[in-house]
Amino acid sequence: MSDKLESLRDTIQRHGLEARKALGQHFLLDPGITGHIAALAGSLAGRSVVEVGPGPGGLTRALLETPALYVHAVELDTRAIAIIEELAQNYPGRLSITQADALKCDLTALVPAPRQIVANLPYNVATPLLTGWLRQATEWERLTLMFQLEVAERICAAPDTEHYGRLAVLCQWCADCAVVMKLPPGAFSPPPAVWSAVASITPHAQQPDPSLFRAMEQVTAAAFGQRRKMLRGSLKGLDGSTLLEATGIDGTRRAETLTIAEFDALARAHLARKADARTKA
Repeated sequence: MSDKLESLRDTIQRHGLEARKALGQHFLLDPGITGHIAALAGSLAGRSVVEVGPGPGGLTRALLETPALYVHAVELDTRAIAIIEELAQNYPGRLSITQADALKCDLTALVPAPRQIVANLPYNVATPLLTGWLRQATEWERLTLMFQLEVAERICAAPDTEHYGRLAVLCQWCADCAVVMKLPPGAFSPPPAVWSAVASITPHAQQPDPSLFRAMEQVTAAAFGQRRKMLRGSLKGLDGSTLLEATGIDGTRRAETLTIAEFDALARAHLARKADARTKA
């Protein structure tokens, strides 16, 4: 870490940057932890990195100590902007920041490929952020993201287990997913009420086209929207009997028992049914 930089705690105090619950903020201040998270992203040599929610810049500093070509931070909190701009002066040409809501921002437009996202995500918007990035999975080499532990477990859950659901299906359909680090509440300032975890999400080389992705979103929303129902009931609104017949899946099964491949078959059948309906219209 550059010896020109003051400690994060001093920077936070000087700028009056107290974590705000409304923004889902929990700051990582230990350079050992932030350095390990940056290392979990693999070799960043020649890569552009987007960081969402840098806050006081702890992880940003760690990313700048890697061989990453460029780091672009996206931050909604106006109080943190000055801190990151200040940090950028110590790393000329390697750090910039956009003040924006990441939910409304096309991150791929900010940096050239090959690109990655490495972030300690604001916990209150982490899941919708991830879902949006999965829609652009071909654009990202890897996502290394901090979540609440339960969310990370939901991303990586296997079929017929407690945490398996819609998020697991969407993520594992598009990427290889693994929990690569767990952190107790005390690692953060202020401490959250729960443990946290870093998930490594590496998109598959082949990705579904947008129409198939939308079909999968519809199928998983219906299937897991009423978990206690058998598939023949939960998929009824999507003409489930046709989908089940086309895929050979038993309608008495429940959503949590289906594999990713079986959901893929249902999504493709749903897309084909919609295309057929348009043809007949």
